[in-house]
Amino acid sequence: MTRSRVASPRAALVAAALLGAALICLSACTGAPVQEMSDARQAIAAARAAGAAERAPEQFAQATNSLTRAEAALQRHDYGTARSQAALARARAQEALRIANRAKSRSDSS
Repeated sequence: MTRSRVASPRAALVAAALLGAALICLSACTGAPVQEMSDARQAIAAARAAGAAERAPEQFAQATNSLTRAEAALQRHDYGTARSQAALARARAQEALRIANRAKSRSDSS
């Protein structure tokens, strides 16, 4: 015959406290995406300086729109969305920069 073990109220309280501490630690580890936001802003600034707003307007607008969504998510403390939108903004800004540089090279060689 097996004997069932019922946790004491104290053991349950300790387990709940440990679980709470673990959750707090995990949420602290996934804090605000400061580096990702900075990377996105720098990529957009580089694209702007290369003339992407004129030479790659669609990609540049997508990049700035993604950054706007990232900033809004950051304000809501939705760090997962902020992180992914910042990464998307950076990638789109880099694409806009490549297009702008190609267009500039073509016009310079003409």
